[in-house]
Amino acid sequence: MAVDAIGGSVGTGLGELTRSGVSQEDFIRLFLTQLNFQDPLEPVDNREFLAQLAQFSSVEQLRTLGENIDALLGVQASGQALGLLGRTVEVATESGSAIGQVTTLNYRSGKPLLTITQTNGNILPDVSPSQVLIVR
Repeated sequence: MAVDAIGGSVGTGLGELTRSGVSQEDFIRLFLTQLNFQDPLEPVDNREFLAQLAQFSSVEQLRTLGENIDALLGVQASGQALGLLGRTVEVATESGSAIGQVTTLNYRSGKPLLTITQTNGNILPDVSPSQVLIVR
């Protein structure tokens, strides 16, 4: 899950690495297939099996760490967005930049979205925290 932080996107980099790898079920299936088809006269060395298990354990820990970091970044982004309520901000828009006060905070798909009310009365809905340029 990519998390939008004030002023830009923040990501862990671990998510893509572990998502494109071998899942726990795939590893166990490969491991059992290797055991079933090994040559009984020349069995695979125990050290090789232990090394494979250690590697899989490391990948599993990296995956869990990546998920935990994503969750932590989501909480941090929510905290940042809550801190903007009532503040005057300058945000990047398609037509340049706009200045206004953050009046409401909504969540869509777990991501915070701001509503900005400009001094002329225009309302900018669904502004991502990553669009915030300056907090005044």
